[in-house]
Amino acid sequence: MPDIWWKAHPHDLHRLVDRVSSVYVERSHVDRDDNAVVVINKRETVRVPAAMIAVMLLGPGTRVTHQAIAVLADSGTAVCWVGERGVRLYATGIGPARGAGLLHRQAWLVTRPRERLAVARAMYGMRFPGEDVSKATMQVLRGREGRRMRDVYKAESERTGVPWKRREYRAGDAFAAGDDVNRLYSAANAALYGISHAVIVGLGASPGLGFVHTGTATSFVQDVADLYKAEYSVPLAFDLAAKGLVDERDARVGLRELIVRDKLLGRIVDDVKALLTPQGVEIPDVEANELWDDQTGTVAGGVDYGGDDTPDLVREASMGEDHITILGPDFDEPTEGGRQ
Repeated sequence: MPDIWWKAHPHDLHRLVDRVSSVYVERSHVDRDDNAVVVINKRETVRVPAAMIAVMLLGPGTRVTHQAIAVLADSGTAVCWVGERGVRLYATGIGPARGAGLLHRQAWLVTRPRERLAVARAMYGMRFPGEDVSKATMQVLRGREGRRMRDVYKAESERTGVPWKRREYRAGDAFAAGDDVNRLYSAANAALYGISHAVIVGLGASPGLGFVHTGTATSFVQDVADLYKAEYSVPLAFDLAAKGLVDERDARVGLRELIVRDKLLGRIVDDVKALLTPQGVEIPDVEANELWDDQTGTVAGGVDYGGDDTPDLVREASMGEDHITILGPDFDEPTEGGRQ
């Protein structure tokens, strides 16, 4: 395999259908060993074939070498720097595929009102299992969602004995607004946005092309996170408030443990794929070095078009379903800024 990622031929890369969806690394050193990455900590050494990973999530306490990043990039593997257990996304590298098939599909859906409405209805349908939303307007769906969330707040208040008046939120400083349960809910949501963002980027989709939300660089992140708030953020906030655990970190750590317990990362991967690529729809993953053509759609880049050489560089792509976690032992003393 070539050492320069933009010269790698797409047929040198494993199909994404054969890849593990994600590897999460924390409190470890990541280095390169030939065309694999090796994860080293005081407990174990794990050798991971780079071409078999769709996205590597680097958590706190992780050090990574330039050569490790180079082999991950050359293998078409996304790299995301995240908080503990994937909550909060700080930075990302290239996506898991050389092509933009899923991104093109998302853009096609979001720019056509009928298709966009179908995806939005599917998102609301996931919150109303067993109910037919196929003909509901967005106005109707927003109203039903508002009533559903009010019912969720009321039920959780009665379950935990924590008083609830109304939802309060301050843009730009979510944790500062409202009472304890409101602030805990905002903090849990922030963590939920982080893991949703990491999954979207890892899949090669756009965080900004939302179907329900619009106008911000994270509209699709908000769309995806909203699917899980009633199941995770709301009950967690009420549980923590009932126990008197009211720090922002309590919400982040609590949600992190729920994410691990329920394998939520893999579920979000499956849900995003199902929303953007319904059954029967195949997304080709095309070599990134192509040129748009007004008659044929695309032609290969890097070709002398004074001649006749126009290679076909199309291959299938989808995403694996498994998730691997590699954790080093706890530090004797927490490093500054290392723990979330």
